[in-house]
Amino acid sequence: MKEARLYSWQCRKHRHRKADGEGAIAANTLDRQFTVSSPYQVWCGDVTYIWAGNRWIYLAAVMDLYARRIVGWALPNRPDSQLTTRALRVAYESRGCPQQLMFHSDQGCHYTSIEFRQMLWRYRIKQCMSRRGNCWDNAPMERFSEA
Repeated sequence: MKEARLYSWQCRKHRHRKADGEGAIAANTLDRQFTVSSPYQVWCGDVTYIWAGNRWIYLAAVMDLYARRIVGWALPNRPDSQLTTRALRVAYESRGCPQQLMFHSDQGCHYTSIEFRQMLWRYRIKQCMSRRGNCWDNAPMERFSEA
């Protein structure tokens, strides 16, 4: 390598940052009951990332479990709480502000943040979360995210 003037360079190991506050974890009241009887009863959410040429962009989607269709989404450059709150706001306002709604997601920091939980409280939406590390608890949304 010296003769060819090649140098070894290794990336630093990624360090996860500790959260400033403790995120609130909601109970898994949906319990994999993904078949619902009418629209606007249960919505699911997830965040995924997409390589777009030379950078990552982030997609937060909200799915109505009745029709298995996306009812709201956001696609910004940064993966923060505004990403998920924007997707929920789009879904909620475009669907006429439904009542008696449950929102199911994983335990990601986007969904446990104070900003997101306050929006759920403001809209009177009940929060429900998958068990930690169990992708099957949010299977319909995970299927969409991986497609």
